[in-house]
Amino acid sequence: MTSTDTGTTFLTQDAFDRLKAEHEQLTTTGRSEIAAKIEEARQEGDLKENGGYHAAKEEQGKMEARIRTLEELLRNATVGDAPKADGTVHPGMVVKAEIFGEEENFLLGSREGAADDLTVYSEKSPLGAAILDQKVGSTVSYEAPNGKTIEVKIVSASPYKG
Repeated sequence: MTSTDTGTTFLTQDAFDRLKAEHEQLTTTGRSEIAAKIEEARQEGDLKENGGYHAAKEEQGKMEARIRTLEELLRNATVGDAPKADGTVHPGMVVKAEIFGEEENFLLGSREGAADDLTVYSEKSPLGAAILDQKVGSTVSYEAPNGKTIEVKIVSASPYKG
């Protein structure tokens, strides 16, 4: 998954389906469950000192924010195929790179596209921008936010299967 400057987000069909299912769950059973928690907490009495009520209301706010985020994401999504393994780094690929002499695996794209605990770097981040459209085997460098120059060797790039 990747975002463009126009706000369009490109998603694989799998990522789109996963996010749509999450939205469906939150807007149906999720809302019902949180409403039940709030009502249950109200029954406990004084709302000013009712920790359960305030916790449930906070949870409701976070859930509604997530629903709005998903709605915007899905509304502006363009669904397509995962990038091809052509030896070039593209958004939506798992990249193995050597940084400071150690290999690191990460997804180049958006956290919303990652279904697991894989580290994610945006293609707009300093690292992402440096490796975007580079060939496997290339060594590139970029300036980190702290001003240091960091060298990165691209070891492999494969489409994310999440």
